[in-house]
Amino acid sequence: MKTYLALAAVFFLMNPPANAADAKASTPKLESVVIGGGCFWCVEAQYKYLKGVKTAISGYAGGEKDNPTYKEVCNGDTGHAEVVRVEYDPSVISYKEIIDLFWEAHDPTTLNRQGNDVGTQYRSIILYTSDEQKKIAEASMAAAQKNFSSPIVTQIVPLKKFYPAEDYHQNYQELNPYQPYVRGVVTPKMEKFKHKLEEKGKLKAEGEK
Repeated sequence: MKTYLALAAVFFLMNPPANAADAKASTPKLESVVIGGGCFWCVEAQYKYLKGVKTAISGYAGGEKDNPTYKEVCNGDTGHAEVVRVEYDPSVISYKEIIDLFWEAHDPTTLNRQGNDVGTQYRSIILYTSDEQKKIAEASMAAAQKNFSSPIVTQIVPLKKFYPAEDYHQNYQELNPYQPYVRGVVTPKMEKFKHKLEEKGKLKAEGEK
């Protein structure tokens, strides 16, 4: 009996169930991009509706201070910007497509502000992790410039480190739909962006993860 069980165990390890192997093979290898376009509640709420995006995480990047807090970033003491790390399936959407949409998600011509949100933490910024990402972002910005009468002031800089924001900032629009800033700023920007995605055929289907 022991011999039989041992042989069965060896067979199982060498020949895993087909569904387990298929599940592993079908799991997409995600890539990420870190972008900032004003308040991270807005950018997170916008990009989570883009087809191919798996997660959108609010956080901080672009500065020097380790483990910054929201209060420190808002005070302008860290050099960090409010950003969002977008994790996506490259078999569904490309880095270039994500960056091309970035210019439609906010106003990249206003220096250190978006609407009434003013400060370096609200600057327009793309943080790249490879030379290829840098080249794509720079080419996308050059192409987008023709759509704006004022110069684009977006920073394109290397990503040193991304710091996730405090838990209460994550999924903020979804969890706080009646908060005044959300109702007056975040949700309208999100709905406008969703409409653009729908026009381009890039809006997630309802219930799609």
